[in-house]
This record gives sequence, structure tokens and C-alpha cells, in this order.
Amino acid sequence: MHDHSHHDHGHGHSHAGHSHAPANFGRAFAIGIVLNTGFVAVEAGYGLATQSMALLADAGHNLADVLGLAVAWAGATLAQRKPTKRFTYGLRGSSILAALTNALLLLVALGAIVLEAIHRFGDPAPVAGATVSMVAAVGIAVNLSTALLFMRGQSHDINTRAAYLHMMSDAAVSAGVVVTGVIIWRTGLTWIDPAVSLVIAALIFWQTWGLLKESLAMSMDAVPGNLDYDEIEAALQALPGVERIHDLHIWPMSTTETVLTVHLVTPAGYPGDAFLVAMRSMLQKRFSIGHATAQIEVDADCHCSLEHGV
Repeated sequence: MHDHSHHDHGHGHSHAGHSHAPANFGRAFAIGIVLNTGFVAVEAGYGLATQSMALLADAGHNLADVLGLAVAWAGATLAQRKPTKRFTYGLRGSSILAALTNALLLLVALGAIVLEAIHRFGDPAPVAGATVSMVAAVGIAVNLSTALLFMRGQSHDINTRAAYLHMMSDAAVSAGVVVTGVIIWRTGLTWIDPAVSLVIAALIFWQTWGLLKESLAMSMDAVPGNLDYDEIEAALQALPGVERIHDLHIWPMSTTETVLTVHLVTPAGYPGDAFLVAMRSMLQKRFSIGHATAQIEVDADCHCSLEHGV
């Protein structure tokens, strides 16, 4: 039997190396929302006037993106709130809820588009192809401009990536609508319009499925997808003086920050502050984990080697 001491522990937090959205990200959200809201109004109006399901489908998609941008903005803003005695991590988790809400909003928009497209197959309406193409061409410019606002932060934050991917896919969808309008204008084949709507719906589902899975996993405190549990476990086990580890937990505090807690079994009289500093530094540099807490359990019978390095 081993005599473990559970009263000694070390913890620390390091924010170096975190990837956060740029300081003016609120401005990017505001500009994106204004641009897309204006375009949604124009596109929906022309869609109704020209009886184009493709334009209405694209407008519905853009409206969902406007709501998504608003939700993501709210989540990012709430995540910056300071911790309180009730919410000891602050409201950082709201960014995860925002990403999950975004995914659900897109799925609702997808269902509406599919139902209307199926209805149009049975009752096709005449479509002004030239007008459809011109309106959709404006959409390409609006969506690309909005996507550029989120390009810098999209590789580090699921909220930002959702906004970026939505805008880029919208630009591609608008390009598809341009082609649809030209085909209808030249051939008069009105069934092309609901057919493209279904293609748009498939694109929405494809981009939303990954977002839904990732945001749902994060809301359930799963290990972030960019981290390997076994690799982190091995790195902690390799620390000098560590006999074994247990109760390793890794979960997202927000869409940009990760928390880790672990119990480390070490020999009596070890470790000191240098060990804890080295552990935190390793986790920060190798895995970008800036919130790590270690519970040190002293094993009086442990004869661990302290020679190997971190």
C-alpha cells in the first residue's frame, strides 16, 4: 500500500500564446450584420417579385447567417465578462452556446428551404433569370467582403470559423444562383430553380454538420478536437519525478481556452516550484493549455528517477 498525501497541490494560469479574436472584432460583427441585413432585404424583395425560389432560398440562408452573426457577437461579448462568485469562470462558456445555437439556426433554415423547393418542383413558377443573376452577383460581393472581416481569427475560434465559413459558402451559393439565373434566362427551364435550392440546402447541411458536432461536443465538456488526450497524458507522465498520473481531465472553458486538471503521484520531498513552472510551461508551449491545475500526491515509497528532463 502507498501513503498518498492529498493536501499539496500546485496550480497556475498562463495566457501567453492564446489565440483570441482581434480587438476590433465587435466592429467586424457590426459591419457584417449591417451589410448582410441590407442584402437580405434586397434579395428577398427581388425573390418575391421574380418568383425565384433560388433567390428566396439564398435570402433565407443569409438571414440565418445574420442571426448567427448576432448570436456569435453576443457570445463573444459575454465571454469577456469578468468572473464572479457565482460564475467563477466568468461567462466564457457562452461562446460555446453561441456556436451551438448557430448550428441549430442553420438547420432550421435548411428545413424551410427543402420544403419550399419540393413544393416548387410540383408547382413551378416563371422566373426572371436575368434579374436573379444580377441580384445574386451583388450577393457574391457582400458575402466575400464579410468573410474577409473574419479571416484573421477563423483558424483559432469556432465562433469566428462559423462566421467565416458561412460567408464564404454564401459567396459560392450566390455564384451558383448567378449561373442558375443565366440558364433559366437562356433556356426557360424553371425546374433548375428549385433544383439549385436543394443544392444550396445540401451545402448548408455539409457546413453545419461539422459545426453542430464540434459545438455539441464542446458543450458536453469533451476534449477539444485539436488536442490528443493520449499525447498530453504521455507528456505529463514523462515529467521528472512523476511515477504515475490519474484523474486527467481536459475540457474547453470557451471556444478559445482549454482547462486541464490532473493528479500526479511523486516521491516524498518532490516536487518544488520549479517542477510546477516546468509543467505549466510544457502544457502552454506544446498544447496551448493556459489553465492547468495539478494535484500532487506524495508517495513515500516511490523511488522514481529524477534525472530525465521535461
